[in-house]
Amino acid sequence: MKLRGVRGYRKNKIAVLFAVILCFCTLSQTLQVNATESTRKQLEEAKEKKKQSENELGDTKDDIAEMNEEKSSLQGELNTLNNQLSEVSNNLQDLEEQIDNKETEIENTLIELQVAKETETSQYASMKKRVQFIYEKQNFVLIDMLLGATSFADFLNQNDYIEQLSAYDRKMFLKYIETRKNVEAKEAILEEERTQLEDYKVKAQAEQSRVSGLVSQTSGTIKQYANDISDAEERAQALEDQIKEQEADIKALEAKLAEEIRLSKLASQSAWRDISEVTFAEGDRYLLANLIYCEAGGEPYEGKVAVGAVVINRVLSSVYPDTVVGVIYQNRQFSPVASGRLALALAEGKATAACYQAADEAMSGYSNVGNCVYFRTPIPGLSGINIGGHVFY
Repeated sequence: MKLRGVRGYRKNKIAVLFAVILCFCTLSQTLQVNATESTRKQLEEAKEKKKQSENELGDTKDDIAEMNEEKSSLQGELNTLNNQLSEVSNNLQDLEEQIDNKETEIENTLIELQVAKETETSQYASMKKRVQFIYEKQNFVLIDMLLGATSFADFLNQNDYIEQLSAYDRKMFLKYIETRKNVEAKEAILEEERTQLEDYKVKAQAEQSRVSGLVSQTSGTIKQYANDISDAEERAQALEDQIKEQEADIKALEAKLAEEIRLSKLASQSAWRDISEVTFAEGDRYLLANLIYCEAGGEPYEGKVAVGAVVINRVLSSVYPDTVVGVIYQNRQFSPVASGRLALALAEGKATAACYQAADEAMSGYSNVGNCVYFRTPIPGLSGINIGGHVFY
């Protein structure tokens, strides 16, 4: 009976030990998953943000290429418009010169016309006087011609001379009339040509104004495109810098994730101390209470106890430092340490009575979050114990 009892005791002891090991392994696996879930989520978010930045960078570069293409097209249009403006301006200059020349011709023609009119008037007056003299002094002239003629043939010659003179006067008078009419016709033609040139000038000025407006508008559009391209290039550069930073963040998170996985695996293979094995140093209570104030000052009392429990759980785990000071000041573990809020709280003694009470409960070995060694604000996909505004895992 005694031997059987010993064997039964050994069997029970082995069963209990196996159960403890099984529970420990299960707990270690849970800790491993929970310990890395936050970092995994951060890593996924970082990769998603990087992907979004890369997509945005690609869209921005497409926009830059499209705007450069449009700018080049507009530059070609501007060159064409500048050529047109130059041509119109040259044509306008030619028209102005032609108008000036035409006005000079008209002035000269008016002078010619005035001279022709004066000549016509003078010729007409001279002819009129001669005709009048002949008709009024006809008898005197005939007697004078008879008396002055040396012969009848001479008399006939003188008479013929008078007739030729009269014919010449009439011929010249008709010629002067024709000249005046030609000059008047020339003046009319010149005036019509000047009117046409003035119309051409008005049209050329309108075309010059239109093309000049298009040049100004196109130049403004090109300038706007240049500004937009410059802005887009700055955005692209900012996105490239952002992607580099995100890549660095991803590498850091990947390294952090690997470290957490290593610690989780290490924790699964390590033992936890009992609270009775921990010797707290002077000042641990003050330090823990002020950390609780920084991390959970606005949380319910249960949340304050939970934060204190996480610190003590790490003290109990062989994976983390075995002192409150070592756990709290471990690199990049508690944000108030890095931000300086904890130092300020310690300097001013910000911890409340509730924070001290929570620190006392945690340091006595009480935990309302089991063996959780992490906490943070909740994020999608992260499961754990939710207390107040934190999830503990």
